[in-house]
Amino acid sequence: MIIKKFTGKTENEATEIAKKELGQNIVIMNVRPVKKEGFFSFLKPQRMEITVALEEETEKAESVVVKPKAYTPRPANTEYAGNVRDEYAPSGGGIGDKLVEATANGTLPPLKVSLKDKPSVKNDESHVIEEKLDNLHSLLEQNILKPEKEISEIKNDNEAKESTTIGKSPISDETMSFIKLLYNTLLENEVDEKYANQLTDELEKIAKPNLPFEYTLANVYQKMVLKFGKSETINEDNDGPMAEIFIGPTGVGKTTTIAKLASDLYLNKKKKVALLTIDTYRIAAAEQLKTYASIMETPFRVIYTLEEMKQALDDFSDYDYLMIDTAGYSIHNDELKKATNDFIEVVKENMDYENFLVLSATTKYRDLKEIVDCYSDMVDYKLIFTKMDETYSAGNLYNIRLYTGAPMSYITNGQNVPDDIEIFDAQKSVKSLLGGANREKGN
Repeated sequence: MIIKKFTGKTENEATEIAKKELGQNIVIMNVRPVKKEGFFSFLKPQRMEITVALEEETEKAESVVVKPKAYTPRPANTEYAGNVRDEYAPSGGGIGDKLVEATANGTLPPLKVSLKDKPSVKNDESHVIEEKLDNLHSLLEQNILKPEKEISEIKNDNEAKESTTIGKSPISDETMSFIKLLYNTLLENEVDEKYANQLTDELEKIAKPNLPFEYTLANVYQKMVLKFGKSETINEDNDGPMAEIFIGPTGVGKTTTIAKLASDLYLNKKKKVALLTIDTYRIAAAEQLKTYASIMETPFRVIYTLEEMKQALDDFSDYDYLMIDTAGYSIHNDELKKATNDFIEVVKENMDYENFLVLSATTKYRDLKEIVDCYSDMVDYKLIFTKMDETYSAGNLYNIRLYTGAPMSYITNGQNVPDDIEIFDAQKSVKSLLGGANREKGN
């Protein structure tokens, strides 16, 4: 669903602007006057703002670009700022409707930000090979790439021919051109030079004369998929309560990610979920999580001390999942790091648990390495990458997966709760890294 705001002199004018951009099938969700600002605001004419929604099946072919707006939390009340215990939302109204309403009125962050298609630049020399990369998706899905057994037979036949051929180049010109293009494409997608060299070195070792180009293409595709490995998501086979602990630096979207996963567990999998936070440093983050909990009508609790954490684990021992938000901290803040680790140790002693390290795909690889090193000293974790809709390059996912050895788990591609999250798909991501059909989508 696309949700966007439009303004005009009147409600009708704003509606016409919305229909012109999104089409006739829009649904008006909210109408309000725009607050006039400035010294001479009383002289300015009143303007109206409408919030409209458009279902995905009626969207335009091209993505709608929504300018992101800063999240402005509601003021914390006296009771909340002091000491909040369990909070429940009043009954009535569908949860989906409440999520939409909360987003529309500014209680929750603005929704999905889309990027325009990245322009494609091709030179004459690599045009043919890059077209094959662009068609990788269709080649694989249509089974045009030869089965492994058939490729093996071709490879053995070529090896026999090579042994009787003098002065034959070990690698065809087409394959060498592909390897060079592959290397440049990986670097362009921000794959670290170390890992790009590993792949091209492996390809050069297996390359044989007259071996079909498709074999080399399939080989590198398979190698990268295997290096990503199988995605590991939230454990749904646990018999008792499971604590899901989310760690990571400030500003990467931990709280929104928790809300998305909690919504899926609660709405789709019918699990009993409680939301906890030990992030008492940022009232805005706790207030946001409290709002999500209220919408889903699930318990919410702010944890201040280790004793309160023990009590919460005991109070919610009959729940399926406890989603625990932690404070983001600088890699140089040893005090906050120790405090977070102490809370995690309490959880480990009392309940089955999983750790998820939440990272932004837009962060520089050098900074990501420092971040993961900091958290690797503390716990084992699975990887979640956020903000995939804000970058064209998925190279950092590949880099960090190889650098840490930690399993991939989820990616998020917007702030729409609960939709903009999915299980990491290695095949889709590799196609993007190779410059295939999905490269403009980030994954």
